[in-house]
Amino acid sequence: MQDSCPEPQAVVTPVATSAIFIVATINPGGEHASTIRNWCGDVAAFVRAVGTRAPSAQLSCVCGFGAHAWEALFGDPRPANLHPFREVRAGNRVAVSTPGDILLHLRASRMDLCFELATQLLDRLGDAVKVVDEVHGFRNFDMRDITGFVDGTENPRGRDATKSTIIGEEDPTFAGGSYVLVQKYLHDMQGWNALPVQTQERIIGRRKLSDIELEPDVKPSNSHSSLTTLDEGGDEIKILRDNMPFGRVGEKEFGTYFIGYARSPAPLEQMLENMFVGRPPGNYDRLLDFSRAVTGCLFFIPSADMLDALVAPGAQAAFLPAAAAPDATVHEEGSLNIGSLKEKRQYE
Repeated sequence: MQDSCPEPQAVVTPVATSAIFIVATINPGGEHASTIRNWCGDVAAFVRAVGTRAPSAQLSCVCGFGAHAWEALFGDPRPANLHPFREVRAGNRVAVSTPGDILLHLRASRMDLCFELATQLLDRLGDAVKVVDEVHGFRNFDMRDITGFVDGTENPRGRDATKSTIIGEEDPTFAGGSYVLVQKYLHDMQGWNALPVQTQERIIGRRKLSDIELEPDVKPSNSHSSLTTLDEGGDEIKILRDNMPFGRVGEKEFGTYFIGYARSPAPLEQMLENMFVGRPPGNYDRLLDFSRAVTGCLFFIPSADMLDALVAPGAQAAFLPAAAAPDATVHEEGSLNIGSLKEKRQYE
């Protein structure tokens, strides 16, 4: 990635203890497009205005757009690999596709800051959008999800996190951007808690207390850990997860909000294929016997520089490389080709 790469949004950030996830759709009416474009130029200012009051809380915001929203709001050029979320179905296991034009991922060490920022951002959008899903997440003990297992152990760190999540010269117009896939999972905790710990560990692929990965001769090939590990040429392909537990005790709602960032949708989609269909088919993730996806959306995260510039229609064209047109290869629809792990790799 070149030193002149635009500044990314806050995709790679320190671990936060609170988060709000908001998915919204754009309401009918041509006048709303200009409202949303103008709002793009204000997002960073809202984050500064709220976050400066408590700098130690490390407030951040990531804003993304779905394929239909990008087409309606900004037109061409468009990110090389942006497309609607692809539903994955196998028997009664379904990774559903649900409406979503705009994603807001707000993080901080204090929920009040996330709440204030969400309020200000949505107030400015007014009736241009309709919120179709809102989840308030919390950090559970020592990074554990609702099932009691540590989440995010294999996240890339440091430079590897940036290399795994931030677009480089494979799509130069949109360098500094990222892709993010979100799903809301609801868990059958009564059924899960009835399992012996040893059975839970074989489903996850890790020891529950220590978080140590099971030995290869013990870990099943259909464990969650096995099926979400992608290997290419001996190198592991990483995504960056920032999942959060959520719930409503009185409603017996216990869930995990999955959010995965990557420089291409391909590894995210391959993981879903492995989980829901199986690797090989039929050898599916047994965690899905106790977990149900009720939402599913894919978004493109423009760089911070591009987000600020999107006030003007077609402003992304200003990010075209001066010497050449974008050199990104888009594979045909339905492909899950992951491509090379090298920095100049092509994805779909």
